[in-house]
Amino acid sequence: MSNIPVIVNARSGPDGNTDDAGDIEAAFRQHGMGAHVTVMKPDNDIAKTVDAALAGGAGLLVAGGGDGTINAVAARLLDKDTTYGVLPLGTLNHFARDLGIPFDIEKATAVIAGDHPVTVDVGEVNDRIFLNNSSIGLYPRIVAERENAQKRLGIGKWPALIHATWNALRHPSSFNAVVCVDGKELHRRTPFIFVGNNAYVMEGFGIGKRPRLDGGLLSLYVLRPKTAFGLLSLGFRALFGIGSHVDDFESFEAADFRVESERASIMVATDGEVNAMTTPVQYRIRPRSLRVLAPAQSEAAGQAT
Repeated sequence: MSNIPVIVNARSGPDGNTDDAGDIEAAFRQHGMGAHVTVMKPDNDIAKTVDAALAGGAGLLVAGGGDGTINAVAARLLDKDTTYGVLPLGTLNHFARDLGIPFDIEKATAVIAGDHPVTVDVGEVNDRIFLNNSSIGLYPRIVAERENAQKRLGIGKWPALIHATWNALRHPSSFNAVVCVDGKELHRRTPFIFVGNNAYVMEGFGIGKRPRLDGGLLSLYVLRPKTAFGLLSLGFRALFGIGSHVDDFESFEAADFRVESERASIMVATDGEVNAMTTPVQYRIRPRSLRVLAPAQSEAAGQAT
């Protein structure tokens, strides 16, 4: 069996260091597989690396990293016969979590060796994909303030994130939007619009998770206007999984919709990455467009193939 191409982001994970290719190769050998590990540095082009592997006839391609890396590789694999393996090496690993993939390298490699492919949905906004979610307003603002705090205060990512989140919640900023969904134009003033690839659990112990990834619909959540205290309370409850968020949001499910703004462009987050996008921003679901390996017991996360 030829070596399986494995693309790893050296910057992923809480310590910023996941470039121990030897550990990954050893985990693959333990399960009777060979791996050719490519460690991506900041100046490397992930898309070109993936395309080169596909041109070489790769029927299985594995990526190791956080949600941003997993997204970047997945973007080159949509609607292709190539199967995708995921090694969750980042900090949060939302996509792997909702697929039921363990965060331990050896256990995640066992999932790949188990060869149980499923097909899952992918969200898209203005031609940029997201495996987990996209958002407008509060979260892109927090990311921008976090990056500014890192540069201005010379502090690390996590202290900067806490600093930025605290500032954003204490000084809320709302924006006007027209949400065009289900044939209706909804004029709203909101601090936050959140779009999920499939529906998120909004209450109980499973809050923030998705029961399935192949439902064929996007979930749209428009946060109702909040005072500074209300946003702080919401942030606290979200952080500790307390109570329900059902009444905090106006929610919809749709295969596609658009968000209009008074501005020519707005900042939009996709799987944690923030980019400026021209308005209106158009969202759509791409049903079962990604073939990915998952634990056999997690068929609810995707259609088995």
